[in-house]
Amino acid sequence: MTNKTRQRREATLLDALIPIILTIGLLMYTILVEGGDVHIPLVLGAVIVTIIAVYRLGFTWGEIEEGFIETIASTMQAILILAIIGMIIGTWILGGIVPTLIYYGLQVLSPSFFLVASMLLCSIVSLATGSSWTTAGTVGIALMGVAAGLGVPGPMAAGAIISGAYFGDKMSPLSDTTNLAPAMAGSNLFDHIKHMVYTTGASYIIALIAFGIMGARFSSQELDVPALNEILNIMSTNFNISPLLLLVPVIVIVLVAMKTPAIPGLMIGTLLGGVAALLFQGASVGAVLDAMQYGVTSETGNEIIDSLLSGGGLQSMMWTISLILCALTFGGMLEKTGLLEAIAKRVLVFAKSTGSLVTVTIITSIFTNALAGDQYLAIVLPGRMYKEEFRKRGLAPRNLSRCLEDAGTMTSSLFPWNTCGAAMSTYLGIPTIEYVPYAILNLVSPIVSIIFGYTGITMMKLEDDPSAPEYKGKAVSA
Repeated sequence: MTNKTRQRREATLLDALIPIILTIGLLMYTILVEGGDVHIPLVLGAVIVTIIAVYRLGFTWGEIEEGFIETIASTMQAILILAIIGMIIGTWILGGIVPTLIYYGLQVLSPSFFLVASMLLCSIVSLATGSSWTTAGTVGIALMGVAAGLGVPGPMAAGAIISGAYFGDKMSPLSDTTNLAPAMAGSNLFDHIKHMVYTTGASYIIALIAFGIMGARFSSQELDVPALNEILNIMSTNFNISPLLLLVPVIVIVLVAMKTPAIPGLMIGTLLGGVAALLFQGASVGAVLDAMQYGVTSETGNEIIDSLLSGGGLQSMMWTISLILCALTFGGMLEKTGLLEAIAKRVLVFAKSTGSLVTVTIITSIFTNALAGDQYLAIVLPGRMYKEEFRKRGLAPRNLSRCLEDAGTMTSSLFPWNTCGAAMSTYLGIPTIEYVPYAILNLVSPIVSIIFGYTGITMMKLEDDPSAPEYKGKAVSA
């Protein structure tokens, strides 16, 4: 029997669990036992999905291929942004922009206030740009340098940076996920943002308190002044430090805030970094092109500075980009073949109350982030699956869109093989598993959302939602 005559059937829970359990097993063995990378386990997972889809569900290879290619295409902008940020890092190091940010940051920030200040600064930048990736890949890198100089542990600093970066990614009207979530749920963008203030505000306060407590442990810590002065002296010796160089990141932030498309805006930042290298550091055109392609290797003789000021370049992002392609292939196959949907349908059986429905939505988003490896799928899939169920329960669409962001957006950076987890780890130079315990805002948001679901706090009824008049009178009580 050929594929053309094979009868298509709907995926069952068993069909879905087989590739998922096997892939999780491959991932855990490769990471924990062999200490390897996650690329090949995801590729093998895609092979398992293909076998089940073709021989059990009746799909053709052409249909499966179309599914994951569409998924990759939908995130191609993010992949290109990742490549451009690699070039930005290279030219910003060579141009003295990152060294200047670190130089002034070391003189302004104190160890006890560093974590709170980092979260606040990254929140402002990400709110203005709408991008956690841009924030972590620019300001975040400089803050990691400051943390090293102040003696603040790298994983802890990365957690504060990521918490702030994802605040803006979640709350900014310029963010792609902030626009995607209400589109999937059927709510209005600004209604969605206002509704998120409740859960995000509570989570943000918890995170600030947590970072304040963490920072307090450094209050009695005396700065190693000689070591700090050595870092400052080496930087001023090897780079022309100037406040004028701060204009480059300011210009990029302003461009993105003015709704300049991300790719040209970031490319301008790359070129400005190259101009800064030519004018302020006396670099050659060849050195600038080399930094864009291969990054920079610092050889000052100081281990801390050399680790901070080495990296960047287009090639430095190829490992992460290849991981993203593997993850999206696996995730796209799961969506196309209906395997994730089969799990979601079974899970809905347990959603008896509003609180349990919110919990199921949160868990599905986290589950999709872990398996499909992409935050867009973690918003799109649960949004499609549960939109009708929220309506039937008489709940306004903005409740669903808030859940999608509380979990889909916020937990995407907590998995090493997720596009966001891979990007954050690459930018900040800290393995995902090390910064996860300190990404407080990302960890707390889904928990707060579930609590709001069970208590009914700010869970708007459909009949009270002025933005959803088409549903008035159609709601079915829970």
